[in-house]
Amino acid sequence: MRNKYAVIIICIVALVIIEKENNIISRVSDKLTLIRTPQTEPPGPYNASSALVVMDDNSSYPEDMYDEIGIQAGRKHILLMATTRTGSSFVGEFFNQQGENMFYLFEPLWHVERMLSIGSSGTNASTSVWVYRDVLQHLFLCNFSMLESFISPPPRDHITPALFRRESSKALCEDQVCSPVVKDVFERYHCKTRRCGPLNLTLASEVCLRKQHRVIKTVRVRQLDTLRSLVKDPRLDIKLIQLVRDPRAILASRMVAFASKYQNWKSWAVNGDVPIEDEEVKRLEGNCNNIRISAELGLSQPKWLKNRYMLVRYEDIARYPMQKAAEMYNFTGIPMTTQARDWILKSTHASTEASGVYSTQKNSSEQVEKWRLSIPFKLAQVVQKVCGPTMKLFGYRFVDSEQTLLNRSFSLLEEKQFI
Repeated sequence: MRNKYAVIIICIVALVIIEKENNIISRVSDKLTLIRTPQTEPPGPYNASSALVVMDDNSSYPEDMYDEIGIQAGRKHILLMATTRTGSSFVGEFFNQQGENMFYLFEPLWHVERMLSIGSSGTNASTSVWVYRDVLQHLFLCNFSMLESFISPPPRDHITPALFRRESSKALCEDQVCSPVVKDVFERYHCKTRRCGPLNLTLASEVCLRKQHRVIKTVRVRQLDTLRSLVKDPRLDIKLIQLVRDPRAILASRMVAFASKYQNWKSWAVNGDVPIEDEEVKRLEGNCNNIRISAELGLSQPKWLKNRYMLVRYEDIARYPMQKAAEMYNFTGIPMTTQARDWILKSTHASTEASGVYSTQKNSSEQVEKWRLSIPFKLAQVVQKVCGPTMKLFGYRFVDSEQTLLNRSFSLLEEKQFI
């Protein structure tokens, strides 16, 4: 009888969890129905001609869509994709500092990830894949209506004080987007260069449309293959830059930047062996595999990615910032301005005080292997074990002892060229 009741309780708990997940997905789907229905225009200043077109990988686009290509002649759309603690904020500034012809967005998918998070179990991956892609498509077309569906609290009349890291986009703090300050309205990520009110997304859309080029930086796209239909959209001239870094350095950096989430790793570093089958170790392995699979696909240059994919190692940018910046600009087809060049020169020779955990200013030559002093050999061994294929692909050398790890004269970076 006791076993019977236990089975019933387990079934009830399982049904509650399933219902909770279905309700959350349903709410997200309801928010997207308006945007994904061709007969319905997005709210406000957006019109049906800029509405989202959802295509599968084998679809062709309607003939009338090609009429928009001429409007966007010469315009470039750049997606900088990475994972956390790879230096993507720093590299994103290479484009953000370009000047008046650039519209740069910093991590707009943060809002989507937050909305799709289910309790403490994380983001529903199967849902996020297509939502991320579709939001990016909207944003590259300067349509903020879909993103609005994920901002919390919801914008009123397309005005919000809640856009994540607004101040990290120079274009969102220009005079044309700087609305009057509203008394008693708090904006956490307010502009630093001038005093502005909450962000008017209608004005942001208008400014975006006037800019020659558009760049989006994200650490939330897990697989390159999920972007296939985005790249094939004839209204866009997409170039993808994948930024990678030594997985051992990423772990060391995350243990500092996200200390509360990496307590187990910090405990293992001090108290004993790392359980190789632990969920957190498996998560690290999965992340490495995703990065490697995306890079292998990009480097293989399939037809849909021909001349549209570039792989860059953070370590190469740290050692040769101006050279690598020039290579990235050449790849995108965007001329690098004096303003961008001056910022790169200044920011890659920053003082120690300016090179904080979240800073976009780095004394890059000193930063490149600084992590070797902060991670014990046994953790480096674990990373090498679960991320070995990824490290080999990107040219990161293994260490076989604590002494080798701490020997800064032994470079962990193979000289390698990526097509």
